[in-house]
Amino acid sequence: QASQEELKAAYRRLCMLYHPDKHRDPELKTQAERLFNLVHQAYEVLSDPQTRAIYDIYGRRGLEMEGWEVVERKRTPAEIREEFERLQREREERRLQQRTNPKGTISVGIDATDLFDRYDEEYEDVPGSSFPQIEINKMHISQSIEAPLTATDTAILSGNLSTQNGNGGGSINLALRRVTSAKGWGELEFGAGDLQGPLFGLKIFRNLTPRCFITTNCALQFSSRGIRPGLTTVLARNLDKNTMGYLQWRWGIQSAMNTSIVRDTKTSHFTVALQLGIPHSFMMVSYQHKFQDEDQTRVKGSLKAGFFGTIVEYGAERKISRHSVLGATVSVGVPQGVSLKIKLNRASQTYFFPVHLTDQLLPSAVFYATVGPLVIYFAMHRLIIKPYLRAQKERELEKQRESTASDILQKKQEAEAAVRLMQESVRRIIEAEEARMGLIVVNAWYGKFVNDNSRKNEKVKVIDVTVPLQCLVKDSKLILTEASKAGLPGFYDPCVGEEKSLKVLYQFRGVLHQVMSADNEALRIPKQSHRIDADG
Repeated sequence: QASQEELKAAYRRLCMLYHPDKHRDPELKTQAERLFNLVHQAYEVLSDPQTRAIYDIYGRRGLEMEGWEVVERKRTPAEIREEFERLQREREERRLQQRTNPKGTISVGIDATDLFDRYDEEYEDVPGSSFPQIEINKMHISQSIEAPLTATDTAILSGNLSTQNGNGGGSINLALRRVTSAKGWGELEFGAGDLQGPLFGLKIFRNLTPRCFITTNCALQFSSRGIRPGLTTVLARNLDKNTMGYLQWRWGIQSAMNTSIVRDTKTSHFTVALQLGIPHSFMMVSYQHKFQDEDQTRVKGSLKAGFFGTIVEYGAERKISRHSVLGATVSVGVPQGVSLKIKLNRASQTYFFPVHLTDQLLPSAVFYATVGPLVIYFAMHRLIIKPYLRAQKERELEKQRESTASDILQKKQEAEAAVRLMQESVRRIIEAEEARMGLIVVNAWYGKFVNDNSRKNEKVKVIDVTVPLQCLVKDSKLILTEASKAGLPGFYDPCVGEEKSLKVLYQFRGVLHQVMSADNEALRIPKQSHRIDADG
């Protein structure tokens, strides 16, 4: 938000500080020339309204984007943002031609009813009958990939294989999607399988208003029994900022009408739905609470009741790594019994393991389905996941340090050179501040501080920034904006990829003050709240 006058003042001050003619020592003169040129380059960018707008919004990567030379001058920041997004879209479209979007699901159904619902007298004479029989009774595998053909056309190839109790089948589908406008798209689908005949489908999506859209999907399924048509239409509307309402009508083999309301906020997700149809009619209510923690923990519960019976489900999911989310749900129903469903999402792949425990409502099955996954998860998290993530983070930090080592070394040399060039100016600033009982930086450190006893084995990584901070003092004030302090004159990053802070011990009006500020936190001193109590 600095004005042109403030930019000019800062430019003149740094030019005076780094001007080569002010330094007679050959080494200092060379360092001053390099820093003087950097300051001049920065001022050239910031003094031009267009390049400054680009830099303010996108940083250096915005200045390095190809195509700005054809953009006319005197555009507003909003117009520049729009132009940048256009150029970025063009670059993404070029990348799109070389990229697919694979998605897959693997589901393995497990029958573990022998654990809780066992007839011991039937197995007395069978060898190995002392061990419960756990079987895999069904499997399903599906996979799809997207192949962008043009900026508006995409081909989607998908297939699936399923087996249950020794019987199975599969199918393959090809869909061609075209984005017709900013308001809609259409999709043609062709499919075939060994259990069913050819399939032809058409799907259309259209935004009716900014808050309302409709989706229609019609299909023709060919089989030995003839042609079976199907039609599904969904009308959706934004009821408010966080709430959507849906109306669905399905006609065909399983005709039904469904209405639902979905409310999704930062901390919760709520759904209520009602369906009237053949063969099932039901009512469903579900709630999910989202914890605002680093692991994105969520707990959920639902109640579903209809002609098929009643099902109560509860569970939780948690992020276990950067790309993986692990979840478990317990399902208790009449007449369905008790089941445990374990799901792992890894990037765009989903692994699903439904474990059927019993056909009856047995308290022991409900107890073990609830407690067992929790015990196993916390044991695995402590013994396997946490050490693995810690080691992975260390490897990533080490890789980041290696890749930026030369750049950090250059920044360090520039910072050390800047500090040497600041000595004379700092001496004059201190003399002026002492004369008026003003702001004097006694000590200042920047980097990683370890104050937590649980992290006492970690190494402190800080640099002394007393001189650079004192050089920034003007009229007994020091003001730092919301940006990483590693970019300040005389600073550099002493611990790449780790959390950093700035700790300052300063004197104002003869009284000691102290403050610690996070790396990207704005700082303004002096402040009364920073004062050190003389009795403490």
